[in-house]
Parts: sequence; C-alpha cells; structure tokens
Amino acid sequence: MSEEQKTKERIFTPYQVFVIAILSLLQFTVILDFMVLSPLGVIVMDKLNVTTSQFGLVVSAYAFSAGAAGLLTAGFADKFDRKKLLMFFYTGFILGTVLCAIAPTYHLLLGARIITGIFGGVIGSVSFAIITDLFKMETRGRVMGFVQMSFAASQVLGLPIGLLLANRFNWHAPFWMIAGAGTILGVVMMVKLKPVDAHLHLKIDHNAFHHLLGTITRPDYAKAFFATTLLATGGFMLMPFGSAFSIHNLGITLSQLPIVYLITGAFSIVFGPIIGKLSDKIGKFKMFCIGSILSIIMVAIYTHLGVTPLWMLIVLNVILFVGISSRMIASSALLTAVPDAKDRGAFMSVNASTQQISGGIASIVAGLIIVQTTSGQLERYDILGYVVIGSMILATVMLYYLNKRIQKKMHTQKNV
Repeated sequence: MSEEQKTKERIFTPYQVFVIAILSLLQFTVILDFMVLSPLGVIVMDKLNVTTSQFGLVVSAYAFSAGAAGLLTAGFADKFDRKKLLMFFYTGFILGTVLCAIAPTYHLLLGARIITGIFGGVIGSVSFAIITDLFKMETRGRVMGFVQMSFAASQVLGLPIGLLLANRFNWHAPFWMIAGAGTILGVVMMVKLKPVDAHLHLKIDHNAFHHLLGTITRPDYAKAFFATTLLATGGFMLMPFGSAFSIHNLGITLSQLPIVYLITGAFSIVFGPIIGKLSDKIGKFKMFCIGSILSIIMVAIYTHLGVTPLWMLIVLNVILFVGISSRMIASSALLTAVPDAKDRGAFMSVNASTQQISGGIASIVAGLIIVQTTSGQLERYDILGYVVIGSMILATVMLYYLNKRIQKKMHTQKNV
C-alpha cells in the first residue's frame, strides 16, 4: 500500500487522535463530577438529612452557576487562545471539586457545587469549539462519538468506583478521586496541547457585550439554543433521581447499583463510536431520529416499572442509554455546523449555558413533580416520563428545521 493510500485511509492525524483522547478524558472528569451525585443521591439525602427538592437544588445549583458562567464568558470566548481558556477553567473546576470533597454540611456542599459549576460549565463549550476548529464536518460525528463516550466511560469506570469508595469510606471519597485524576490530566494538557488560536486572525467584534448580544439575537443561532433547551430537559429530569427510583421502586439494592451502571456504561462505550460513525454515514439528523424513537419507547416503559429483576433492569437501561447516546452524539455533531468560524466560542458558550440553565430548571421541576413517601418510594415518576417524552418530540421537530437550514448553508458554501 502506497503512502498516499495510507493517508487517504487515515481519517485522523496522530495529533488529532491525541486531541480526541485529551478532550474525551477531560469530558470524563467533568461529566463524572456532575453525574456522581445521582447515584450518591440516596446516600447524601440520608447523611445530610435533605428532601428530594433540596437534593434537586444541589444538582441544579451546578447547572445554574454553569449557565451563568457560560453567558458571562461568551463575549470573551473568541478573544483568547482556546487552550489558555481551557486551562483556566479546568484549574478552577479541580479546585471546586476539592471543595465538594471537604464539604461537611448541606449548605457548604451547595456552595461548593456552585463554584464547581462556574468553572466546569464552560469546559464543554471550549472543547466543542476546539473540535469545530480542528475537525471537518464530515468527521465530527466520529469525534463526538468518542468524546461523548466519556459519558458512558464515567459509568463504567467512574460511577462504580465512586460508589464503592462511597460505600467503603464516605460520600466525599469520589470527589477526591476526580480531583486527583483531573490534576494529572491538567498537567498533560498544559505540556502537550498546542495553542488553538486560528480564530484570533478573523474579524471579530472586540466589544464583548456586542459580540454576546449579536450571538444571542441572531435568528438561526436562537433556534439552535431553543433546540438545546428541549434536548437538555430529558436527561436532567430523569438522571438526578435514577438511583433512588432504582432502589426504592424497582427493588435494587445499594450493592447492586454499581453493577447496573457498570454494564450499562460498558455497552454505551462500545456503541458510542459506532453511533458516531453511523451518524457521519447515514446523516446526523436520521441518527438523532432513530435515537429519539428508541428513547421515547424506553422512557415510557422505564417510568412505569414496579419491582424489577436485576437482569431485566440492566437490559432496559442498556437500550435506553443507547437511545440517549444516539441523540447526544448526533445532535452535538449537528449543532457544531450552526455557527460561523468567528462566532464559534461565543455560540458554544451560550449553547452550553442554555443547556445548563435548562437542565437546572428541569431538575427543579422534576423534584417538584416527584414525591417521596415515608417508605422511601417515589411517586408520579410516570408523569415525569410523559413530560420527558413531550420534550423529546418537540426537540425532534426543532432539529428537523435546524437540519434543513444547515444543509442549505453547507450547499451554499460548496458552490461559492
């Protein structure tokens, strides 16, 4: 095989592979930091003596502060080297995680989550801006497949280990684990990651407020932000109370919970790159529709379950997360095509902010819909399921119109 044929077959350069790996690991620590509260919820609510609505506030505090930080930094996001921006916020995120690890009371934990959210909420948007800068649209499905695989990896590796640490020591232990791993990753990133500053040579409005206002009010961007609002609703409503529902309603024990997350995450890791490759091949919107149909069916089944055998819950969880992963990967890749090069940082920051704030509201609403009885059981979970299904249907409609606009834009660019 000639060198030219090898180059054609090689989709990514060695450095691009490194970037994908570093951003995937980065997302792993950030997502794990957010997700670990869900399985720890049943422990935290007991140890700190908090209600479901108070716990919902702890989850949403991260989301609201992340959303506010995203809006505040959006105007500046395209004015700095993206590597430097990433390093600044990741350092703050690690410090916030350490504060979670030493928080002894509900109110201090709430404060620590706010600080972690301020820094952690911006990391994803900067990462997606880097992906958009360094990778072509034709390969972004694959990239997102690997980066979003960190969502599953946090279950396979992080959540079971986090739960085991929490069961063996206390609920603070998983946060120490995340802070330690994040510090090592931060050092590698600082040494090996190259500057990402090509956007600095483009014509950008140097007034941060004008840049932010222009990004928010642009019609095609605004439609994308509304689609993100709907996309965020589903996950943020079901996720925070998943462990409590599994234990109190489905009859799963606390020691069995890591097994559920471990197997579900393992399958999600396997399917992540496959979904990414398929979304590049058949089309990102088609992949999103397939994932949405699968998710709607599984949410309808899952939220109506009673006491369920462990093996059956694992099977249902695996299918549900394959559907959710398909939606996440396909929609993330699709939305990267919306902004112009000069607006990528600002768009991604506002988009991440929209996602976090919407998720925060969804988490609070979920806490208000669900009622925990004196026996510990969660009631009205079926109503929550209907709300999630409604948001999924509306999100699909919004993505349909957004996809048509993107296809038109790409066709115009090819003909210029």
